[in-house]
Amino acid sequence: MTAILRHNDLDSGDVWQARVDLAACFRAAARLGLHEGICNHLSFMVPGRDDLFLVNPDGWSFAEISASRLLICDFHRQVVAGHGVPEDTAFYIHARLHARVPRARAAFHTHMPHATALTMVEGEPLVWAGQSALKFYGRTKVDDAYNGLALDESEGDRIADSVGDADIVFMRHHGVLVLGPSIAKAWDDLYYLERAAEVQLLAQSSGRTVIPIPKHIAERTAEQMRHEGGRPSAHLHLESVKRLLDRESPEYRQ
Repeated sequence: MTAILRHNDLDSGDVWQARVDLAACFRAAARLGLHEGICNHLSFMVPGRDDLFLVNPDGWSFAEISASRLLICDFHRQVVAGHGVPEDTAFYIHARLHARVPRARAAFHTHMPHATALTMVEGEPLVWAGQSALKFYGRTKVDDAYNGLALDESEGDRIADSVGDADIVFMRHHGVLVLGPSIAKAWDDLYYLERAAEVQLLAQSSGRTVIPIPKHIAERTAEQMRHEGGRPSAHLHLESVKRLLDRESPEYRQ
């Protein structure tokens, strides 16, 4: 179903800013090769609403997404703002996640290559050997129950229920989910998760033994990263992304 319905609260400045910020994430992810064709999805709950979410329309590459191209959908697959429809798995994964995991205001799902590669091998995905990986220490979960494509609510619910208290879900044989309270936080985690996976695979490909960081240091460093003295690093990261896009691809704001 495609519809354009007018809601005063969907035209607010906060909603438009969310559109711009999310569009920036799509464009940046495309530049870094974190997407896959016209697949993969990033979503965010509409500011001030607990029943509507922003998501990309089916058939468009991440590199083509702009603020106005994003859809606003409800949990019943009705498009209440925008042209087009969400891709089937985008709806069943994201709608059920947002409905069943309220803390997940942002939900980013990608098949980004290095992190996805770690879902395809035995054992825990991250070995806690690199500093960037420690950003995720104590925040990850593995969903081992791969069931093919998520094409109905039951599979969406199963995925949502597998999350627990994790922020990062390695979906076995599939890809990753990054959940966050804000667009900026989800983007920051998505970026550094792929970097952590990339450098781990590079180290493992050397054929030499990868040396894990001692547990007490890993725990302390992870705690330091969670706070960073109050520095809003995720917000600053996204602002940097937008400055670069403003110079090179300003149409993402349209």
